[in-house]
Parts: sequence; C-alpha cells; structure tokens
Amino acid sequence: MTTANKITILRILLIPLFVVEVLYFVQTGNEIHRMVAVLSFAIAAILDGVDGYIARHYNQRSELGTVLDPLADKLLLVSGIVVLSFDHAPRLAQIPLWLTGTIIGRDLFLGIGAVIVRLTVGTITVRPRLLGKLATVLQMAVILWILLEWNGSFHSGWLKWISLGAGICTGLSGLLYIWDGMRQLSSHPSSSPTQK
Repeated sequence: MTTANKITILRILLIPLFVVEVLYFVQTGNEIHRMVAVLSFAIAAILDGVDGYIARHYNQRSELGTVLDPLADKLLLVSGIVVLSFDHAPRLAQIPLWLTGTIIGRDLFLGIGAVIVRLTVGTITVRPRLLGKLATVLQMAVILWILLEWNGSFHSGWLKWISLGAGICTGLSGLLYIWDGMRQLSSHPSSSPTQK
C-alpha cells in the first residue's frame, strides 16, 4: 500500500462525510454543517492533485492506484452532483438536471464502453485529455459555487455559465473518449470480418 494509495483511500472516506454534512445543512440550516461540507469536498479535491504528484514524483504508481484514483474522482463528483440536483431551496441552489444527466450519462456510457473494449481487446488504453480535465475542474467549480452560497443575482449568472461550460466540456470529452474506444476496437483483429 503506497502513500499515494492511502491518500486516495482518505479521499474516498471523505465522500460520505461530505454528503451527510450537506444533508444536515439542508435540514437544519446550521452553518457549521455547510462549512464541514465545503472543507471535506475541497480537501478531497486538493488531495486528488497531491496523490497524483506523489505517485509520479516518488514513482509510486501501482495497479491499485490506477483503479482507485479515477474511482475516487467519480465518486466525489457524482455524489456532489446528485445531492445538489435536488431542490434544497432556500438553503442551496440546485444544479440543473440537464447537467446531472449529461455527467451521469457520459460516465455510464464510458463505463459500459470500457467494459466492452476490455472484453474484446483484452486491455484498454485511456489517454487523459485536457478537455476531460477541464470538465472535471468545471464540475468541481459548480459544486463549490453552490456550497459557498454565491447565489446573488451577479453570482447566479456566473453559475449558469460555469454549468454550461461544464456540460459542454463533459459532453465533448465523452465523445473524444468514445472515439478513442472505437479506434481501439477497430484496430483489434476481432473486429475484422471472418473468413468462411
């Protein structure tokens, strides 16, 4: 168990704390719960960069890490997106349902595609893309924006633009990952026509 993997596991353990604190804040209006939710989400997001740096800088890349790291990212983002997609007025703004559908739909589609490529080809090569990283950053920004209660008329206008940017980047990055998967499938001999 490397240090990077321990940090990733800590990130995963912070997710239930984040969700519970958001729900407690919505129910009670106690600002302490909102601040704990903001801190737990922010720490989990920051530790994403820390565990990646440690894995690269100290040569702690591992098979477990290649599974846990993206899993921690997805669990954190999807839990934040889902919990904030419900109407928590007047305490918190709501993430647009079209954005929730775009993010979850893309992740489900890519997960199914990854399984198909893995079963057909035997291995899958995932090449991180700048657009995918930008989508992740914008999704995190939407969640933090809502948790920080920047809901005034000026700020809510910005929230719409950040949400739109997150949706566009999420959708386009999904298409690029699908393109990569199709190329991997088409280059494999099993996709060639069989000879009779």
